[in-house]
Amino acid sequence: MRRSAAAVGSAVFFVVAPGVVAGLVPWLISGWQVPGPRSPFAIIRMTSGAILLVVAVVLLVRAFARFVVEGGGTPAPVAPTERLVVGGDYRFVRNPMYLAVVMAVLGQAMIFGSRALLIYALVVWAIMAAFVRWYEEPVLLERYGDQYQRYRQAVRAWVPRLHPWQADADHAGNSV
Repeated sequence: MRRSAAAVGSAVFFVVAPGVVAGLVPWLISGWQVPGPRSPFAIIRMTSGAILLVVAVVLLVRAFARFVVEGGGTPAPVAPTERLVVGGDYRFVRNPMYLAVVMAVLGQAMIFGSRALLIYALVVWAIMAAFVRWYEEPVLLERYGDQYQRYRQAVRAWVPRLHPWQADADHAGNSV
């Protein structure tokens, strides 16, 4: 897939998928209404939530860009990558995009003091985890074979590594 087509496809998918899950639905649930009055604890909670939300958006944009630049495709199942994406934040955790979406919802739950958004974040994570386990992983294993299997064994799905995984070092270590 040409890089420009992958970029446009990724931008459209960004609006459709995470835009709806981490933007539209949280707005529908909370109305993005900040409760008042604000105690010192509430200000700390809201500030922490805002930081979490900003970090989530940065991670999400980086993950989408990585699909275009490294993978030569999009995160959308209808226009998948030509190459397995294992660089950038994917060196730390296999699902940074999904984690970023959940982080964005959790950040909003903190900002708006919304238990409903907290519950929604848990539901979103459960759905994503099921999708990854029963659809995405088998498809990636079929498409990329041993390369994906080595990656899956070295990098956890949901808990980031403390040190980045190095594909070449891992492969060299396994072949000695």
